[in-house]
Amino acid sequence: MKLSILDQVHITAGGNAEQSLQYAKELARLGDSLGFERIWFAEHHGSQLMASAAPEIIAAFIAAATDRIRVGTGGVMMMHYSPLKIAEVFKTLSGFAPGRIDLGVGRAPGGDRQSMYALAQGNPPQLDNHYEKMQTILDLLEDRKPQDPLYRDTPAAPVAVSIPQTWLLGSSGNSAVQAGRMGVGYSFAQFFTGTLDKSIFDLYKQYFVPSAAMPEKQINVAFHAIVADSREEALYEELPYAIFKMQLYRGMMRNHLMTPEQAAAYPLTEIEKQLINDIRKTHILGTATEAAETLLNLQEQYGFDEAMIISMPHSQQARLKTYSLLAQELL
Repeated sequence: MKLSILDQVHITAGGNAEQSLQYAKELARLGDSLGFERIWFAEHHGSQLMASAAPEIIAAFIAAATDRIRVGTGGVMMMHYSPLKIAEVFKTLSGFAPGRIDLGVGRAPGGDRQSMYALAQGNPPQLDNHYEKMQTILDLLEDRKPQDPLYRDTPAAPVAVSIPQTWLLGSSGNSAVQAGRMGVGYSFAQFFTGTLDKSIFDLYKQYFVPSAAMPEKQINVAFHAIVADSREEALYEELPYAIFKMQLYRGMMRNHLMTPEQAAAYPLTEIEKQLINDIRKTHILGTATEAAETLLNLQEQYGFDEAMIISMPHSQQARLKTYSLLAQELL
């Protein structure tokens, strides 16, 4: 199985953004050395919890700091940007690191309503033209004239560079058919929905048309995982994130994840305990052997090609341990 990394560059209690960005570099170098396929950086705006507002800049830095691993975005939120700007940024990145750059794009805002309007400079955000914009991006990446007359006579510079591998992100299945028709990879955020549906992947495969951006169909699935020497240790390290998600579902926002000690002492109601148990059923938790078995079983059942792991324990040591143990079992 291919293994990859998704990093939201989260900021834990007592930490700061500069530290988290350095941790992102450390994780990328570890993934590079262990044989992970790719590392992607998310786009989140208006958040004190995450330092990943500009994933294309993080990707440029990380590509320069690594040797082999593919580097990209998971994803650029295309509603905020011109197709020309997206194409030029990623063609430039690909010129620096040919064959190693991924452009993952998403249709969500990556932030709240206030952030969405601020990024649009107060103008109404464009919410209903995502697939047309995606096609324009692909045309510009491949040095074709887009159908949209606004972009027909402005080539995306630099021209004649390696085309970045291109992916469309999804969490509901709505974009699977479009991803197939456009000839791009499909990345499904299981960690966001907690569910998987084989029919979504089957639709993508059914409609897939090879392209320069993706010659063969590819599906990756992003899971939240914490792997440790024992299941008890994994559950202990995961509890702050489980509590954060539970509070998010209940409309209780926090600026930082708790420490494991704070989470262990947190007074949970019976309803909250049940919610956390339900959340944990959607995570990959346990020893390396248990986690690897779960991932392989899911791959066999649902037919995806690659597991992309996001891990958000409090300590960097616990996070690096998750990826190291998974690599020992699966790579």
